[in-house]
Amino acid sequence: MHDNHVAELVDLLKLERLEDNLFRGQSRDIGTPYVFGGQVLGQALSAAQQTTDPSREAHSLHGYFLRAGDINAPIVYSVERTRDGGSFSSRRVVAIQHGQPILDCSVSFQAYEKGVEHQMAMPEVPMPEDVEPLPPLPAEELAKLPEKARRWLDRQGPFEFRHVWPRDELRPAKRPPYQHIWFRLTAPVADEQALHRALLAYASDFHLIGTATLPHGLSLFTHNIQMASLDHAIWFHRPFRTDEWLLYSFDSPTAQGGRGLARGMIFTRDGRLVASTAQEGLIRLRS
Repeated sequence: MHDNHVAELVDLLKLERLEDNLFRGQSRDIGTPYVFGGQVLGQALSAAQQTTDPSREAHSLHGYFLRAGDINAPIVYSVERTRDGGSFSSRRVVAIQHGQPILDCSVSFQAYEKGVEHQMAMPEVPMPEDVEPLPPLPAEELAKLPEKARRWLDRQGPFEFRHVWPRDELRPAKRPPYQHIWFRLTAPVADEQALHRALLAYASDFHLIGTATLPHGLSLFTHNIQMASLDHAIWFHRPFRTDEWLLYSFDSPTAQGGRGLARGMIFTRDGRLVASTAQEGLIRLRS
């Protein structure tokens, strides 16, 4: 079963090539009200990578979510080859549904070169083997929830998550705005770094803006909350594999004006910082 979920995700990120700079992707319903933002990020990065010399690797992606995506319709990705310089390439990707843009992002690529190196240390947390998987929700609890919420909470997706400090998403307590979560694919995939970057772009949207809700005792399932990702940035620093354990370390420095900001650092289990993320999201309490 796990192999099927992973193969389905890999296939989702491959895209159908319609023209030199035009691609089409399908959508997968994972229980979110609209298309999962990580899916659009991963597919946009995949489209950009397919128009760039393989010797140049994506090192950053910056995108704005413009509209909610329709789970029941395909998404077309239009790539503009903005620049190919001596060592950097730039691509602009617009994701389109029903004739309207739903994501506008830029991706930058660089040919490999050596340079100065430093990084922040990985937080001192238990290794993934020492962190218990979240127990399944009782069947009677799941039965009370809408179908989409049940799909989101059934924990049968392509990624396994282990929360260093788990919380009850249905009855969240207030706590400081930071968290640490180990994650990995539930089955191995091919070696290509381009694939692993697209997979990490997909996974990077999980739990990120949720970090900004922690001090307020809120979650996606709070009855009067409206949450949506507004923008997303990811920087790739060093090679990694998404089918091996990675630590996602989050913090949220501020929330105000109906928006929250969250940041993330992603480490391998031996402490190498392989990617950084940032996201601002809508956190609106309806009266």
